[in-house]
Amino acid sequence: MKPWAPGEIVVDPNGPEPLYSQVARQLGAAIEDGRLPNGARLDNELDLAARLHLSRPTIRQAIQSLVNQGLLVRKRGVGTQVVRTKVARPLRLSSLFDDLSELGDKPESVVLINRVEAADDEAIEHLETPGLTHVRRLKRVRSTGGEPLAIMNNHLPDGIIDPADDELRDRGLYQLLRSAGVRLHAAQQNVGARQATEEDAELLDEKPGAALLTMRRTTYDDSGKVVEYGWHVYRASRYSFNLSLTNGV
Repeated sequence: MKPWAPGEIVVDPNGPEPLYSQVARQLGAAIEDGRLPNGARLDNELDLAARLHLSRPTIRQAIQSLVNQGLLVRKRGVGTQVVRTKVARPLRLSSLFDDLSELGDKPESVVLINRVEAADDEAIEHLETPGLTHVRRLKRVRSTGGEPLAIMNNHLPDGIIDPADDELRDRGLYQLLRSAGVRLHAAQQNVGARQATEEDAELLDEKPGAALLTMRRTTYDDSGKVVEYGWHVYRASRYSFNLSLTNGV
């Protein structure tokens, strides 16, 4: 693939926005709308600086800004390349598998844990089921485009579903629940952030300490019973949540 020519970039040296930010913003827009597709290579810093009549440090700062956002990557012997853009997921009652499929991606899963185990106090509390003796524990790594995206942990009351590993690889958890006759109705969800542990880093192909998004979700059926509790982590460089707000008058 030939290097992209930055002829569309226009900078205003007298404007209030820093020059590097103007370049980064326009490059980022080209990546997001597909003019710079995944895998495209940029001209080297010297050529970009000459074409835009800017200094090399300005171009370097613009590129580093996009590297930090996970939109560009520097590769030895290759140069600066566009990497797959973030998965922007709406906050709604759906699984990551469903959302990736709707975006046209082919979700892939590695099943790390799929077993029934004794319910501890934490699981009983999260599933809001006093007297619960056993839970199904799931742990999977969800990938798309050959890149790991999320580590997904779930507790379900034992007996709701009994999925084989192949089913967990090929289908989303909510698909399996609905197929078993569970009518999903509502969820309580909390989104946060933390740094990657050694285990997170190994599973997600990140560095220890990298930024991760976190999500905890309690899902209820139409009778008000908890059918699933999940605690997941996502690569912040590849993933974001979208939230629509309305005026609650």
